[in-house]
Amino acid sequence: MKQPLAYVHPEAKVADNVVIEPFVTIDKNVVIEEGTRIGSNVTILEGAHIGKNCNIFPGAVISAIPQDMKFRGEQSTVVIGNNTTIRECVTVNRGTAAKGITRIGNHCLIMAYAHVAHDCTIGNNCIITNACQLAGEVVVDDFAILGGMTAVHQFVHIGRHVMIQGGSLIGKDVPPYVKAGRFPLSYAGVNSIGLRRREFTNEKINEIQDIFRILFQSGLNNSEAVERIEAEMPASKERDEIILFVRNSKRGIMKGYLG
Repeated sequence: MKQPLAYVHPEAKVADNVVIEPFVTIDKNVVIEEGTRIGSNVTILEGAHIGKNCNIFPGAVISAIPQDMKFRGEQSTVVIGNNTTIRECVTVNRGTAAKGITRIGNHCLIMAYAHVAHDCTIGNNCIITNACQLAGEVVVDDFAILGGMTAVHQFVHIGRHVMIQGGSLIGKDVPPYVKAGRFPLSYAGVNSIGLRRREFTNEKINEIQDIFRILFQSGLNNSEAVERIEAEMPASKERDEIILFVRNSKRGIMKGYLG
């Protein structure tokens, strides 16, 4: 449903039942799928692909060119999945030659004034709380929750089912299943409440806690801790996920428990 006070480029592909409120700008090379609602004063620029049943609130800017001095006008995109909500004044920049795409998954909530920079990848069912700032090429895996005003350094990887304290500064990778807070950012326990909400059993949560006791509370360095986890803990999906995360970390993982 096109509002007469909105501008929609004739080359944009907008499904018939998309609601477009006044003073929206939709550029060429944009795709918006069925059931999505675009609030007033939203700007959607070239290269955006927005999925079904999304809700984009007033003042958001989607697919602006990257704030990256290396950007040379290359073709790139922003892809937003289905059933995702983008709140007021959120900015999502499109990709660069590094990856070519900035991606936000399905069933996400990106709260007001958050910034998602070029080439970021946000998984499914994530919550990026008010005024979070994600630098370029950050990866946030499924079911992660970032507390308000969190700032994430470029290239950081945040694992699945993580809960980050508001106001955190994240310069190191955060393994899956944990809570993280304090300054400098450090381990604050397993995200047991979040895991129970997602139907992890008590036995599985206890197993994850045992793994992180070795990693973060045994006094071993990361390499030694991973070897001990592999030797002493029975193989499981969660154990192997944590081991691979630590071994593949490019920035190194956050500090252990500080007491």
